[in-house]
Amino acid sequence: MSLWIIRILFLSLCTLGGYAVSQVRPEFVSGPFSGLLGAVVGFGFGWLMIAIDEMLKGFSLRAFSATTFGLLLGTVVALLIDNSGLFEYAEHTSTRWLIRLCLFLSFGYIGIVLAMRSNKEDFSLIIPYVRFAPQNKPDNLLLLDTSVIIDGRIADLIEANFLEGLIVVPRFVLKELQQVADSNDPIKRARGRRGLEMLNRIQHNPRNEVKIHEGDFPDEKEVDTKLVRLAKHLGAKLFTNDYNLGKIAELQSVIYVNLHELTQALRVVLLPGEVLSLRIVREGKDKGQGVGYLPDGTMVVVNNAQTAIGQQVDAQVQSLLQTGAGVIVFADFKQQTAPTFSNSLPR
Repeated sequence: MSLWIIRILFLSLCTLGGYAVSQVRPEFVSGPFSGLLGAVVGFGFGWLMIAIDEMLKGFSLRAFSATTFGLLLGTVVALLIDNSGLFEYAEHTSTRWLIRLCLFLSFGYIGIVLAMRSNKEDFSLIIPYVRFAPQNKPDNLLLLDTSVIIDGRIADLIEANFLEGLIVVPRFVLKELQQVADSNDPIKRARGRRGLEMLNRIQHNPRNEVKIHEGDFPDEKEVDTKLVRLAKHLGAKLFTNDYNLGKIAELQSVIYVNLHELTQALRVVLLPGEVLSLRIVREGKDKGQGVGYLPDGTMVVVNNAQTAIGQQVDAQVQSLLQTGAGVIVFADFKQQTAPTFSNSLPR
């Protein structure tokens, strides 16, 4: 509503301005109805501006600045070509004028298109990018390696809004994913295709912007070494599932996050004596045992629960065993005793 108030005020000023011009400069508008004609011209000019405003709805300030810069860059290039002396031998002035018109229109259009297609990082390479945020607040760059993309949990974290920032996927990581997806090994091929699906899922998430980084280090052959160097160069946080890559990054003072370690840190802390409710899904290794899983994937071995496969049971924690793959919980099947009723009648 406030926007239309401003538009009506602007339209009124344009109408009054047109009437004033017709009275002050009669050489522009003359005749017995010059005042009315001037007011109509001003009113029409105001409506034209409002129509342009409606057409530019959704046109951001960044797009406007990029368009202006692209037009300026194209004009400078056209001006340099025009002053180079290539068209000095044009026979007629009209021919030279037509050549100059085509030159400026063509390079102006090309400059606008290139500026609009460029992203924030490309644009800031030429001129400083104006941000409506404190200048001391750095970009949060999240650099993904191949293992964490294939794993897929990074996509869940992004969709759950646990991670915020610019997702950076290097071109050499994307190439490695494509090579794995084209492998003759069916297992590797399935992993590669899953990685491409996860990356496509991350790209379609509107919460975070995804940047395919073109940077490479031709002198390095290993992808892990390239990732560490790129993370150090960009000041990015490296996300990986590779333990060795994480340690190499740590030695070179690169911040990294290992999703396996994060999962371990977020596991539920269980103490002996606690009662769990879980579903027994299969037999255990020893006789009479049943195996179930907690929501976070922790395996629970329940003694005397082999007969309860497929049922939801209660189990009391007895001990925990730490292994390289995680924690295994050992528990005892807790029988639910049915209430007993006396058959005798009161005397």
